[in-house]
Amino acid sequence: MTSSAPSGDLRPIDRLLAIMARLRDPQTGCPWDVEQTFATIAPYTVEEAYEVADAIERQDLHDLKEELGDLLLQVVFHSRMAEEQGAFGFEDVARAINDKMIRRHPHVFGEESYASLSDQKAGWEELKAAEREKKGKAESLLDDVPAGLPALTRAVKLSKRAARVGFVWPSVAEVLEKLDEEVQELKAEIAAGAVEKARDEMGDVLFVVANLARTLDVDPEDALRGTNAKFVRRFRFIEARLAERGRTPDQSDLAEMDALWDEAKAAEKG
Repeated sequence: MTSSAPSGDLRPIDRLLAIMARLRDPQTGCPWDVEQTFATIAPYTVEEAYEVADAIERQDLHDLKEELGDLLLQVVFHSRMAEEQGAFGFEDVARAINDKMIRRHPHVFGEESYASLSDQKAGWEELKAAEREKKGKAESLLDDVPAGLPALTRAVKLSKRAARVGFVWPSVAEVLEKLDEEVQELKAEIAAGAVEKARDEMGDVLFVVANLARTLDVDPEDALRGTNAKFVRRFRFIEARLAERGRTPDQSDLAEMDALWDEAKAAEKG
């Protein structure tokens, strides 16, 4: 026997919480939802965050509304599983973030004042450092940089933490010099046919690129998303032009497609 859905008369968030509780009911819930754990749901949580970013990139506010709902569902899902274990519930999650936002904005909710945005950022980092120390996570400055972050994002955060204590290249020029050095080392390993060493050197190159992004105050994930979108846009241009000629990319060659790529670039520049 199927029971009815939670009443639409409830506040939307209360209805969502009730829906999740029903889905997780061991007797009358959905078998798939019931068998999930924090570990099995985590990949979906990450995926939904990326879909939010994608909707923003496309400037599609309708999709953004939908994707934010999907991301909220992930928070509710994790909170429900924690509540079932007697750890915490959704209200605790909301309470914790409320307290954190007030604590981290003393210039808005308290008596603190900052002379500039850079001073505010420095104050924010000091508050976060104090929170980490209070949690007993101060063995290393890098301990609580999440390992599950996208690698480029984590590289930026790791280098930013190290930069706080002076472990940083002082200028963009020096970062670029280091990048040139790492590229040369990568070329040497490729020339030697040392695949595993080339892999390591590729990682070094990417880490320096992440440092360069941090130095320039550029989000490398955002920059790469933009380039990915540009690549897709230009390749579709190539496909469209070839289709007009009655052919597909696999019926073309590099010279022709490269020329069409240059045509796509010129069209974008107007």
